[in-house]
Amino acid sequence: MVEISPQLVVFLVAVGVFTASAAIMDIRVKKIPNKLTLPFFGAGILYQLIFNQLGSGIGSPGLIDAAAAFMAGFGLLWVLWMIGGGGGGDVKLMGALSVWIGFKLTCFVLVLSTILVILGTIGAMLVSAVTKGLYRTKETYVANSDSPIAAETAGQRARRRVMGYAPPVALATWLIVLYKLPKFPKF
Repeated sequence: MVEISPQLVVFLVAVGVFTASAAIMDIRVKKIPNKLTLPFFGAGILYQLIFNQLGSGIGSPGLIDAAAAFMAGFGLLWVLWMIGGGGGGDVKLMGALSVWIGFKLTCFVLVLSTILVILGTIGAMLVSAVTKGLYRTKETYVANSDSPIAAETAGQRARRRVMGYAPPVALATWLIVLYKLPKFPKF
């Protein structure tokens, strides 16, 4: 049985609203704005200070665990962003979320969201191939290599994107938080 506490209510409302908002923004405008991620990051630090203080290390709720989670979530996606495997909003999304959910859940969310992205991308590509044909699917999702001199713009890259990262992150977060809820706040 889960005991309803002010900490639990703040956690569930904040993480639920943030992930839902990020997913909706990513679907609608294909962008996760700083005005969403940066305040949530700051609120996560305050949340940890108010409810958990420093904590006793990685795996124990608190700022120490939040810092490790941030390094994992933000750090991994930052490396992917630097090599062209994602967007800056995705990096900030995981950085902000990780401060709230801690190291263990951040690792779980990274793994599950990656699986969901792979499955979603395969599904979208299959649907596109069946409905539009292989040539149009390739034309839609593969970068134009005819002009190696001209760099692809951010808008062109966004139009080519099969799916955003925020919806799978939101789904993965909700599934993992609900599964781990009986252990709150020591996920």
